[in-house]
Order: sequence, then C-alpha cells, then structure tokens
Amino acid sequence: MCPRPRTVDDAEILAATGRVIGSVGPAKLTLARVAEEVGLAAATLVQRFGSKRNLLIAFAESGRDDPGRYLAQLRDQHDSPLAMLREFLFCFAQMASTPQEMANHLAAFQMDLTDPDLRLLALDVHDWNETTVADLLSEALAAGEVEGCDPREFAPILITVAQGSLLSWAIYRKGSARDWIARHVDITLRPYATKSSQSNMRA
Repeated sequence: MCPRPRTVDDAEILAATGRVIGSVGPAKLTLARVAEEVGLAAATLVQRFGSKRNLLIAFAESGRDDPGRYLAQLRDQHDSPLAMLREFLFCFAQMASTPQEMANHLAAFQMDLTDPDLRLLALDVHDWNETTVADLLSEALAAGEVEGCDPREFAPILITVAQGSLLSWAIYRKGSARDWIARHVDITLRPYATKSSQSNMRA
C-alpha cells in the first residue's frame, strides 16, 4: 500500500511555527497551536516531530536556509551590491511588525542562548549573515560604491547596528522598524559610500 501523501509539508509547518512564535511567544507555543495554524491535527505534528523542542530545533535548522533564499531574491531585484547590502540589513525588521512581536522573538532568542543545540544553530545563522555582509561589502568596493573599509572588520559592525537598532525601535516605537533600522544603517554606511552612491541613502 502506498503511503498517504502529506497534505501539508514540513516547510509550511515550520513557517507556521515562526508565525506562532511571533504571535504568542515560545512559552505559549504548543504543537496544537501550530497544528491549528496549518489546519492539521496535533497528533500529526507529534508523529512528525515528536515534541515541542524537536519542532523548535527543526524551525531553527530551517533558518539556516532562509538567508540564502533571501539573498538570491535580492540578486534578482538589484544590480547594485550596495543596494543588496542595505536591503539585507533592513530584513531584520521582518521580526517586528509590532513591538509585541519583537518581544516574542526576543523570548525565543533567550532560548537560543540557553539551549546548547539552539545556540549552535543560531551561531551558524549569525556566521552566515556576517560572511554575506562582508561579501556584499567586497562587491560594493569592487563596484566603486564604497571605499576605505575592510569588509571583514566592518561586517560585524553593520550587523550589530541593524540588530541594535531593532531593539531601540521596540523602545521608542517611532515609525516602522524598517525605517528606523534604515536610518541607522545608512548613517553608519555614509562615511564609506562614494558620492555617486550617497544620493540613494537616507539623510
């Protein structure tokens, strides 16, 4: 007998896990909540993942592939390495459509810091992000869009600015998280941007 085809694949379930984390936080996340989000029985998720922790680990593992897909989209949309770099850094705003969603993702980040397996997965993503920013800076240097910076030294600074800006937005709550991050990223980049590139950056 052939196995019954899955009506909802794992990628949809993991995407739903992210939505539930943003909505209620990791403490209130249950297999039943995620199952309801995708229209499955909780028993189906138990069968596939076994436990809430296993689901969270699978969700964290899926995060290692997301940045690569996002970068590929940016390359389709932009010819400018500097434009790609800025958009890549602005993407941290996707964690915070509201301050409450930001708080829920911060609660998940606390789990990343305390759970050894989750911390290693978070480290993989952070390392990939830093390498990607450094590579885009190198491309921008070669294209004459920035000058006078060492990509490997400057990359972690830019990521820290973007992530720190997201935290400060959750406190000040002025405008959108994306606009808040963009302002701070562009202020940091401006001294290194060539004159021809500065016109596309925020004041």
